[in-house]
Amino acid sequence: MSSLMSSLMSSPPAPQWPLPDHAAGDNDISVLPRIFEDAINIAIFQRPLPADIAFSAQAQCQTNRAWQYSWLGHPDETFVADLRRRLPAPDAATPLVEDMATIAEAIAFLFDTQTVGIRVRLLTSAMCPRFHCDNLPVRMVTTYVGPGSEWLPEYAINRAGLGAPHPDRPDIATDSSAIQRLAPGDIALLKGSGWVGCEERGLVHRSPALDGEGKRLLMSIDPA
Repeated sequence: MSSLMSSLMSSPPAPQWPLPDHAAGDNDISVLPRIFEDAINIAIFQRPLPADIAFSAQAQCQTNRAWQYSWLGHPDETFVADLRRRLPAPDAATPLVEDMATIAEAIAFLFDTQTVGIRVRLLTSAMCPRFHCDNLPVRMVTTYVGPGSEWLPEYAINRAGLGAPHPDRPDIATDSSAIQRLAPGDIALLKGSGWVGCEERGLVHRSPALDGEGKRLLMSIDPA
């Protein structure tokens, strides 16, 4: 794990910001295991993207169509080769692919699994624009290009509003000024309602809006 930590810690430290008690954030990868704490439902490794990774990610966005890539298995050399081959600009993909593989290895190590579900998407519109809670144990999200995922502190949530839209449902966000947003490069673990003991406290989050011709390059990982 030490080599993974060295790779992910190659960028300068990110600034700190106030977080609610149910969130953990730091510019050290050691913050991620705090997701196992009962009181925590989001753990954020604050990490500004190194220039070579940002350039490599931008190269994959020079297309007018949305695209996505999926992988279920071990994040090994086969995954690396397959991802590189499937990206729109494979000749410029090396820094991005290496970063994605390093993150996937770290997540597999953290959750002691040989199998992870990886999805990489280039989005041209908000994927899940409504605040919601995932019905799964935990998901890792990181954004390479465009705005990061938005989430709500617990004090600003009316959980009676969750679920399918309905005229009688109240607004989910009780204080729009409390909405938090992950920064590009941040690596975040989000607990869902499928985490044992967190059935009623899964993180409430949504995809950010994209203005005009804005794009968003996102990777998510589900430990299997």
